[in-house]
Amino acid sequence: MDITLRSPLDMHLHLREGDMLDLTVPMSAQHFAGAVIMPNLVVPVDSLHHLKNYRQAIESYCHQEDFRPYMTLFFKTYSRQELEECGTHILGIKLYPAGITTQSEAGVSDFSAIEETLVHLQELKIPLLVHGESDGFVLDRERQFLDVYRSLASRFPDLHIVMEHITTADAVALLDEFDNLSATVTLHHLMITLDDVMGDLLRPDLFCKPVAKTPRDRNALRQAVFSGHPKIMFGSDSAPHPRHKKECIGCAAGVFSAPVALPLLAQIFEDAGELDLLQGFVSTIACQRYGITPPDKKVRLTQAPWQVPSYYNDVSPFFAGQMIRWSVQSAP
Repeated sequence: MDITLRSPLDMHLHLREGDMLDLTVPMSAQHFAGAVIMPNLVVPVDSLHHLKNYRQAIESYCHQEDFRPYMTLFFKTYSRQELEECGTHILGIKLYPAGITTQSEAGVSDFSAIEETLVHLQELKIPLLVHGESDGFVLDRERQFLDVYRSLASRFPDLHIVMEHITTADAVALLDEFDNLSATVTLHHLMITLDDVMGDLLRPDLFCKPVAKTPRDRNALRQAVFSGHPKIMFGSDSAPHPRHKKECIGCAAGVFSAPVALPLLAQIFEDAGELDLLQGFVSTIACQRYGITPPDKKVRLTQAPWQVPSYYNDVSPFFAGQMIRWSVQSAP
């Protein structure tokens, strides 16, 4: 059995920088027509000059693949002129609460001070992408942040706000309260719970932020995705870290899912009896919510089992060493 996906998109992707691009870019460029690139580098991507240089670096590793990096800027106080100059070069602005995840120390610490930039974003029709967590107890962080989403969505009704990598049943329910809210959901949050991370031996390669939640939360995500929710898009949040960053005191957060994203999505959609909804989840809904037209690229998935390598260089992928029923190959 084969299926062909048209212009599959990864709406939340960490490619990192430097030598890591040699691993991450070709992998995603082969499987996807485009991806939304996160800006939380060691030095955040918060200027047009830095953004252009980063995009050029990414494109240099695409190796003739038809792949469009949809760039984002790291949220800070921007003037209207700055945003107008960046407008045609970005898909959105990414907001991180300060210190809440990897390389987010320069994020927002005072939400009362961001009003003017939000006004500009709304007027210029630039989407706001948000890592929605508080600094409270780790399992409550996303739920506690939902009131921030409610405030933003009600005060800026014409601003497209994307709740990135949602993990809770409460976040799914919030989507139906406001027309201007969308969300991304990751592969790993559709598959694992906190029990997989630390219920037996601690598995650092499954440690991510937001952390995996309860079976109830996972079931709510799966029910929404497998019913074709019209405001939920696929975003892998694939976030590679070398071994010395994972097997250490102060383990880095991030799941490297790029190599297995499409095959495992095909597998879990097939298991749910909803394989016909995969196209919407990985492309159509994102195109509609963002108003984008990605490269016309076809990617064929076939039922050919393969074993996921334990490592790509020194990065361990999601499902390392396990068998997957589906494989990906580019279609003409």
